[in-house]
Amino acid sequence: MYSFMGGGLFCAGVGNILLIVSTATDYWMQYRHSSSYMHQGLWRYCVPGKCMTHTDSIAYWDATRAFMILSLLACFIGIVIGIMAFIHYSSFDGFDKTFAAGILFFISCFFVLLAMAVYTGVTVNYYGKRYGSWRFSWSYIMGWVAVVLMFFSGIFFMCAYRMHECPRNSNSR
Repeated sequence: MYSFMGGGLFCAGVGNILLIVSTATDYWMQYRHSSSYMHQGLWRYCVPGKCMTHTDSIAYWDATRAFMILSLLACFIGIVIGIMAFIHYSSFDGFDKTFAAGILFFISCFFVLLAMAVYTGVTVNYYGKRYGSWRFSWSYIMGWVAVVLMFFSGIFFMCAYRMHECPRNSNSR
């Protein structure tokens, strides 16, 4: 049970770091415009030698930002509850902390998946037609890696919950 929780906490910790870096950095997409390369993130876009904040309130950026921030919050709360379950913190005995942490990691995974789907769909349909030479960059890829890590964190904690709730009966032969 503890190895599952430890694996889940490790995946969630790495996933949370990737979510923070992915959300905060400016390399979600790179494209060529007027013979120079530019890149953009959720908060800023950069031309050679200068970065500027997005001043337009475009719905897909707002949705992607919101889902990424909600995912960060769910992951952080899941990590706190997961640590409490791991060290047998006795407060809040009314609910199973292992199960709650697993559900929060699945919720975090769902929010990141929504953010990445919204960004991918709009970017492919809009920028794919507007710019001939563009590509997704490393901040975007970190977001997809975080989806996988959050999913496995949820799986690990659900396995730990299942082992805790249904212990093996060693006397049945």
